[in-house]
Amino acid sequence: MKGLNTMARETARVPTANGARYLQQLCKHWSHKLDVQLSENEGTVRFPAAVATMKADPEALTVSVEAQDGETLERMKGVVASHLDRFAFKEAPLPFAWQKG
Repeated sequence: MKGLNTMARETARVPTANGARYLQQLCKHWSHKLDVQLSENEGTVRFPAAVATMKADPEALTVSVEAQDGETLERMKGVVASHLDRFAFKEAPLPFAWQKG
């Protein structure tokens, strides 16, 4: 991937009291096939053409997706959101209000 300056990035703050649990489940799910870094309240998943970063606090899960181009960014936002909704089935669909930057 090129330097971070040329990458497209969007971030969503998703209201949920279960963000830490969801990011743990999601990171463990993807760790079987992808490079994943995980701590109690933060996780980073490196896809072939994108990076997803998640951080949980008591009120929300903040999700950022960075990709090489806008098309890949849109696709990967959908991948991350749909997987989170699967783990958050009791709350799904979670409200993702994506913002650039």
